[in-house]
Amino acid sequence: MSTIRLTSDLRREQILEAAKRCFALYGFAGTTTRSVAQAAGISEGLLFKHFPTKAALYAETLAEECEADPELIRLRELKPSTATLVILIREMVGHFMRATEAPDGEDAQRVRLLISSQLTDGEFARLLYDKIGDLIGPIFEASIESAIKAGDAERVEGEHLNLFWFAHQVVHMIAVARLPATPSLTYSSAPDFERQICQFILRGIGMNGRAIASYLDTVPPLLEAADRIAESV
Repeated sequence: MSTIRLTSDLRREQILEAAKRCFALYGFAGTTTRSVAQAAGISEGLLFKHFPTKAALYAETLAEECEADPELIRLRELKPSTATLVILIREMVGHFMRATEAPDGEDAQRVRLLISSQLTDGEFARLLYDKIGDLIGPIFEASIESAIKAGDAERVEGEHLNLFWFAHQVVHMIAVARLPATPSLTYSSAPDFERQICQFILRGIGMNGRAIASYLDTVPPLLEAADRIAESV
């Protein structure tokens, strides 16, 4: 019986599909490169030719999920504007806060893994941040410029993309503090907690008080905003 030899790209996709199934079933900690190789029907050595570590494999599966995520696709389709900037920050905050509502869930594990990665070799964090930056960076930077031109924000010294990462790190660490069964830092449990985080971040990236007051409570949710764009085309 002849053996079918796949191209490198097809083999890579085969490995990724097997990895997605394994990570979905067993999570990051419970998945091994050996189990992924078995699920893909290949040797572990061949797997390592495509993905040198489990962290690299996991980061790539998450990157593919991000690219196919309907909400992320909607975000990237929005027109650069002050409203889009507010939606980006609101969605980022909401994503991390939802992770804290299910401390044993996969999203919460990813929050922990990001921290763990940065305390060791940083590989997983680097790979994931590179992908997030490629996907979200352009719309964020363009929306900052749009907000400045509209008089809704002041130009903050330095690169716009740095502001995105400052915002990301702030909300990431808030989530980390809330993940333990007994939170390491007890924030106010007021219903406007997420709104307060958004205000803090929007101020930090240069938006003025008038624009924050005008947009934060009036900009529609992401799905509604995307639908409006679709209807106008």
